[in-house]
Amino acid sequence: MSSEHAGNAGPENTEPEGAAPEGTGAEAARDGDPDTVEDGGADDATDGATGDVADDAASDVAGGVTGDVAGGVTGDATGDVAGAASVVAGEGPDGDTGADGAADVWDVVVVGAGPAGASAAYAAAVAGRRVLLLEKSELPRYKTCGGGIIGPSRDALPPGFELPLQDRVHAVTFSLEGRFARTRRSRRMLFGLINRPEFDAQLVQHAQKAGAELRTGATVTRVEQHGPSVPDRRTAAVVLADGETILARAVVGADGSASRIGAHVGVKMGQVDLGLEAEIPVPPSVAEDWKGRVLIDWGPMPGSYGWVFPKGDTLTVGVISARGEGAATKRYLEDFVARLGLAGFEPSISSGHLTRCRTDDSPLSRGRVLVCGDAAGLLEPWTREGISYALRSGRLAGEWAVRVAEANDAVDARRQALNYAFAIKAGLGVEMAVGRRMLAVFERRPGLLHATLTGLRPAWNAFADITRGSATLGGMVRSNGLARRALELLDKRMDTSSGVGPAGRGVTAKERDASEPEGTDEPGAVRGTAEGAEGAGETKGTETGV
Repeated sequence: MSSEHAGNAGPENTEPEGAAPEGTGAEAARDGDPDTVEDGGADDATDGATGDVADDAASDVAGGVTGDVAGGVTGDATGDVAGAASVVAGEGPDGDTGADGAADVWDVVVVGAGPAGASAAYAAAVAGRRVLLLEKSELPRYKTCGGGIIGPSRDALPPGFELPLQDRVHAVTFSLEGRFARTRRSRRMLFGLINRPEFDAQLVQHAQKAGAELRTGATVTRVEQHGPSVPDRRTAAVVLADGETILARAVVGADGSASRIGAHVGVKMGQVDLGLEAEIPVPPSVAEDWKGRVLIDWGPMPGSYGWVFPKGDTLTVGVISARGEGAATKRYLEDFVARLGLAGFEPSISSGHLTRCRTDDSPLSRGRVLVCGDAAGLLEPWTREGISYALRSGRLAGEWAVRVAEANDAVDARRQALNYAFAIKAGLGVEMAVGRRMLAVFERRPGLLHATLTGLRPAWNAFADITRGSATLGGMVRSNGLARRALELLDKRMDTSSGVGPAGRGVTAKERDASEPEGTDEPGAVRGTAEGAEGAGETKGTETGV
């Protein structure tokens, strides 16, 4: 599972840039809420934790994740940047006005050059449209991320994309607060591990090769669809921090979980979690022990878990839990690192980030503006995996932005934007609904979930299929009677009529219905599947599976 550490468990550069937008975590940051920090940059995909620290834990974590977890996000790395000329009112892409002196208008402007933004730019550019990709940072840049690339992520990559894999995972060790460890192995690769700087830069390069123009150092403050900056109803205006205005027929917001574009659209975030992570260089003997194997530890707070992802001579170690548990999350990471025997190694980077998950009724568009990835709150609620959601939603956003750009009136533009929202909800939305149910179960009964995964071969096979991409969690629940009955059984065992776990999140009846197929239960489903496994996790060992 992918997860998108500065001795303060937070990046050094976390001050907001420009006015904070209303309706997002940035608004709280502006008002002095220590739980949030504004981020107007690239989309931050996660599978556990991604982006810049924004939590009440930030100040607590300032003392260091562990006694040895120090350092800062070294975000000063730079790479080759295709310098797309700025387009302002009255100027073309090369600084020239059109024949009639009118402002030059891009077909699609994408804000944020993370996985979602790069995917959107690629999809629009490969369709032959003029695309401008805006990014506030210089590339490549570091992003907090476990870097797990599961099957759906691989399937959503551009043709010819060569993954810069640091390791190939064939084994997973599961533990429950450090106990009852059991390793499951697979003959075939489960998923790959990457570093975000190289991965993101390569995605941007593919977008550029398709024809998109990249402009870095561009901080977007707002989008306007009415007013003096907007020449007609077919155009939207993207306003930069320096006052420059860029015009487009369609805009895609992929600027992270504290998105200004998301604020314009009216995105509503529900579930918010804090992830802390450390990149720990280790000697060859330690690296060899972890090669090809990851660790997932179900943690002490409701909905929390930790992970170890090996990447050559570095281990990515992190934890995630609900926002508001900052001090406990910090202690969990400290204990986790010590328990692993890694406390004596100095991290090269320490960071943290808030992940935000949309509410079920949150909008995905407004006028000629679409949002995707973290900006739309699209990630898997249980694992907080975000890279696959960013890639898939970004591609869809780019494809539908082309249609929005072609729309000659507001009615047609709205129709195309609604089609995009329908495509998201019919696919990723279903997966998110099931993920919320899994989170509610996990928050209430982590031991039962651990026992199921480690003690039942069908559960492990399902995990392997999902990580490889041959199945999805949502698809399994909708089409497989056994999987559906098992989840229903887990729902019932939570001892709550609302389906909401102790962290106050979980699912509503509407969300549960969204994850269920139409029709009746299949006969013959095994009712005792999960119950018979609850004690199975209390053994140590290794088993080779699929």
